[in-house]
This record gives sequence, C-alpha cells and structure tokens, in this order.
Amino acid sequence: MELDPARLQALAAVVDLGSFDAAAERLHVTASAVSQRIRALEQAAGRVLLVRARPVRPTEHGLTLLRLARQLATLVDDAEAELRDEGGASLPIAVNSDSLVTWVLPALGPLAPDVRFDFHRGDQSQTVELLRAGTVIAAISSDSTPVQGCTLRPLGAMRYLPVASPDFAAHWFAKDPVAALAEAPLVQYDEDDGLQHDLLRRLGIDARPPRHRVPGSGEFVVAVEQGYGWGMVPELQLSGGVAPFLDTAIDVPLYWHSWALGTRALERASEALFEAAARHLYLTPTPGASPAA
Repeated sequence: MELDPARLQALAAVVDLGSFDAAAERLHVTASAVSQRIRALEQAAGRVLLVRARPVRPTEHGLTLLRLARQLATLVDDAEAELRDEGGASLPIAVNSDSLVTWVLPALGPLAPDVRFDFHRGDQSQTVELLRAGTVIAAISSDSTPVQGCTLRPLGAMRYLPVASPDFAAHWFAKDPVAALAEAPLVQYDEDDGLQHDLLRRLGIDARPPRHRVPGSGEFVVAVEQGYGWGMVPELQLSGGVAPFLDTAIDVPLYWHSWALGTRALERASEALFEAAARHLYLTPTPGASPAA
C-alpha cells in the first residue's frame, strides 16, 4: 500500500479543519486537489477514510491513517528542529487539569524555550482517547490499558482529599459527617468527574445530593473555599481556605502513554515528567485509599 506523505497531510488537514475547502486553504492548493489526494489515499487503503458530513470526520480506518499522519508530521518537525539546531519542536500532550496546574507545568517549564507545548485538557479517564484519535502524541491518564503503537509507564498516584471550607464544615459536618454527605451540596468539575460520587459509594451512601458544576481546576478549589459545597481536591492543591473533614483519601493512579517515536522533544518531556512525578506523586496507593472508578 502506497502512503504518500502529501495525501496523509491532506487527510490531517481535512480532519483538523472539518472541510475540504478549509484544508485546501491551509495547504495552498485547490479543494479539488485535496479531494483527489483523499480519493487516492482511500483507493490505496481500500477503505473509506472520511465521513463526508459537516464537519468532516474520520472513519475507524481513517483514524488509523490519521495517527500515522500525526506521527509523520511530528518526526519531520523534530528532525527539522534538530537540523536547524534551534529547537522549537511541537509536542501535543493530553493531561487532566489537576495534574497540569499542580506539577506538569512546573516540570516542563524548563523545556519551554526549546519545545512548543500544545496542552489538551480533559478528565484523567478521557485523555487517552485523544491519543487513540491521533490528536496528541502523549497523554497522562488513569487508564492502564495500553494503546496500540504506544508505550505505557506508571507515573504514580495522585491523592485527593474530601475538603470543605470551615463555615461549610461547621454547618454540615459538626455532628456526623458521613450521614450528612447524603444531603450536603458538592462541587463537581464536569460530567466526567466521578470522584465525589466514588467517595459516596465507598461510604455506602446511595444518594444524589445537590451539586455545583465548576469546570476549572483553580475555580473548583475557589468554589469549595467559598462554601458552594464540599469536593475532592488534590493534596497538592490544598489551600488555607479548606480542610479535610474525613480521615480518608482517594488515590488516582496515573500513567504516561506516548507514541513509540523516540523524538528528542518527547524523550526530554518524558524524562522531566518522571522526575517530577517521583517528587510529587505517591509511588503506590496507601492502605485504605481507594482508586478512582
């Protein structure tokens, strides 16, 4: 099967921009030329690669070649950066917000002059899907299932504690905190954030208390500080405005998934992240701590 790099580039551009016209503008060719490249690629693959809708999206077979297109672009970018001897390679990484704000940004900061980071935020249970789709070349995820063509290494466990503001805790948790959790309002990051309900299930509480959705790692902590409700906050992110109200924790194991490319930028980022993880994450969950569902 002949896989012309220009055809793979056209596939990535169409998926990125959602249309043949937009891809043509990016590639400085006509829409007809883009269409011809896609048809030739589909003929070579013997499969339909794109769903011609609005926006255009890849089929399952299209995703396979999209990953190849991304990998090829990354290798070319990295090689060009080394030949120029000036760095600047691009590195798209999927990472959960809590890790990004607490230990990932500080860990990768020293590399910023040489590497252009493109962070994609998502819940730790969802970030690996961006890797499977070819959107990123590496991901920090709680999913321990290997991705085809990628390496998988454990980073450590991120500890979350149930916390509340002093006033909220005095109102709701002064007598029996466990019983009060059936009715006490909670703060949730988004629909994928199940940590609060993981704690309720662990304590045997079958209830759906009121909740506030606050999408943003820093904003989440502020909402808890302001008394909107209680929430599971990373130990690394605790502030003076909140405190644990139960002697328990949930440890979320994190894994580093990355394409097996061996580019200089990816190797340097991986090394920096593992050094930081060794300092900030728990090697293994401690007895009594529960992994996230």
